[in-house]
Amino acid sequence: MSDLQDNGHEQLIGVIDAGTRTITFGVFISQHIKEISEYSIDVEPVVPQEGWSEQDPLKILDAVKTCIKKVIANLGEKRAKNIITIGITNQRETTIVWDKTTGKPLYNAIVWNDNRTDETVDVVLAKVPDNNKNHFKPVCGLPISPYFSAFKLKWLISSVPAVSKAIKDKTCLFGTVDTWLLWNLTGGPDGGKHVTDVTNASRTFLMNIETLYWDTQLLNTFRIPAEILPEIRSSSEIYGKVCDDWPLAGATISGILGNQQSALLGQSCFKAGMAKNTYRSGCFLLYNTGTTRVQSSHGLVTTVAYKFGDSPAVYALEGSVAVAGAAVKWLRDNMGFLKNIGEETESLAKEVFSTGDVYFVPAFKGLYAPYWRKDARGIICGLTAFSTKQHIIRAALEAVCFQTRDILEAMNKDCAGVPEIPLSKLYVDGIMTKNNLLMQLQADIIGIPVIRAHSQDITALGVAMAAGSAKGIEVWDINAEARESVPIDTFLPTSTEDERDARYTKWKMAVQRSLGWVSHKKSFIMTEERYQMLASVPGSLYAILSFGLLVLSNYLHK
Repeated sequence: MSDLQDNGHEQLIGVIDAGTRTITFGVFISQHIKEISEYSIDVEPVVPQEGWSEQDPLKILDAVKTCIKKVIANLGEKRAKNIITIGITNQRETTIVWDKTTGKPLYNAIVWNDNRTDETVDVVLAKVPDNNKNHFKPVCGLPISPYFSAFKLKWLISSVPAVSKAIKDKTCLFGTVDTWLLWNLTGGPDGGKHVTDVTNASRTFLMNIETLYWDTQLLNTFRIPAEILPEIRSSSEIYGKVCDDWPLAGATISGILGNQQSALLGQSCFKAGMAKNTYRSGCFLLYNTGTTRVQSSHGLVTTVAYKFGDSPAVYALEGSVAVAGAAVKWLRDNMGFLKNIGEETESLAKEVFSTGDVYFVPAFKGLYAPYWRKDARGIICGLTAFSTKQHIIRAALEAVCFQTRDILEAMNKDCAGVPEIPLSKLYVDGIMTKNNLLMQLQADIIGIPVIRAHSQDITALGVAMAAGSAKGIEVWDINAEARESVPIDTFLPTSTEDERDARYTKWKMAVQRSLGWVSHKKSFIMTEERYQMLASVPGSLYAILSFGLLVLSNYLHK
């Protein structure tokens, strides 16, 4: 997109959006919601084996540099000089390690959805009482899961000799994608700033959710040296300036947000009790809980929503859906039910008035929040001789809505004692929200209005606001009454409470049938039978048996 009306006095904000599949650089005019220019490049994933997902960190840098150059060429050199600051938003949890003397990566970036660290999870679980996956939640807000950066970093340290050697030589640095970009943009080996923000740090499993510093207990658990970690800063402050080796040299960098937190800001969900859901290949739902840290007992995670400068941190509850749009893609690629997702999904689903009691649980790699069941697998149930592909496509759309309700139900339970206004509407964004039927189904299934943003730049907008409002920049007033707002559509529920509850009850039945399909092989240290057997042996009996075996061994040796 482009709007090349020249204005020598305008104040522009650049945004680097480093997503899982696409790198984008865009430019906003301060206090305006629409990008005036942007350029994107797809980054091909590296898949060494099933379940693994990597990216080349150098290709990420090259893509960012190319995107910036393209936007400068589009704007013109003169207008591009009005870019006074840059914000960075990024895929979270993705883990990069590099050599601080050469600037070269020590291994490919391990992407957030990579699942190679199951054995690492088992090792950590073996160290905690009752193998409780929520043992560290009061500290970091997160369950023990391969999803988070600490488990990927531990795997790198134990499995990649170059990483362990660099740590021994004191040359290793770790960071999520935001840190990798910032370090390179501000000089790399020549004085690059090794910094992350609280939103990205809160997704590593290494930050104390209360103090907002790296937690010694967690570092000791994972045996990660503190010196390889970046400094944790707020989401909105001046971190440094772009070095001479990059386009836009001299521009400040003053905003960093994980992509889902950035979308929360882009939707202007600044008040406790407001929530947004982003619909893409998966879904990410964040519920603003204000300055209150709500510890979930219903399968959600506590995360930092944002922190502006010296102001107190704002927290959120988050739930993630592993498979949303990816289910429709599966119906296209694997089943041949449709050819064009954007053009056919809604029209085919509208050819039937309901799913015909068909339910589709797309647990291709297990279920995320609030279940956290990696033994779940996808099922389609309720089929009859009259079921058609249209019913199944509609069931795939409803599955997205039901999974969103799962998360909202958990959020309502967790926030029951919080004296904030309960969730009264859901703000939505993402590529899937173009589907009007999906949005109406969502409103009908959750029973509250669904507010759809027209803008497709919501994630980039959020970090533009953070960068522009930073102390020392101050070209974006997020509290201004006259600020431009994102155009919206509203979808109101048309179902009765009894109707949606009856359908939701059947969805829960379908979910139960998807559980327990896979028996994951556990590492020896974590075998449940072994743990229970050892735990059940009294200490005195264990000592007697050990002594007896020692005596027998000596006797046989003689």
